[in-house]
Amino acid sequence: MYAAIDADGRFWGYASIFSQLDQGGDIVMPGAFGETLKKRAAGRVRLLFQHDPKEPIGLWDEIVEDARGLRVSGRLLDAVPRAAHLRALIAQGALDGLSIGFRAVRATRDQSTGHRRLWAVDLWEISIVTFPMMEAARIASAPGGHDARLAATLGAAARMFKS
Repeated sequence: MYAAIDADGRFWGYASIFSQLDQGGDIVMPGAFGETLKKRAAGRVRLLFQHDPKEPIGLWDEIVEDARGLRVSGRLLDAVPRAAHLRALIAQGALDGLSIGFRAVRATRDQSTGHRRLWAVDLWEISIVTFPMMEAARIASAPGGHDARLAATLGAAARMFKS
């Protein structure tokens, strides 16, 4: 099993990666989410399916900028029928894209390439999507999921061989 989501519907990943060109020609710069994250708590950023405002599927528990990008952790809600389907798809590795819904607050355009650098954005939603605009924006693993179990197993094996 892929195990990118735990039994409670919790998952984490990166909704945006800094300094990488997406398929729309945008490059999100480090710090671009700083102001919006100060004024809007994670619970006020919507967790949607395919950017559809009629498809809320859960809640974001944490949204933070780190050195890599916009790291998020959230959970799908059991009472939402679509969320149950998504949980199964995520668990099997059939769906893992993340995508941000935002308004550019401050941006510059490179005249030679046409690429837009986003220096400040107003983030209002993050969606689970089939095809993310930024290839690396993905659900990573469940808290305590496969990655954590693998690390624990390797650590135990290393301790055993050390003795």
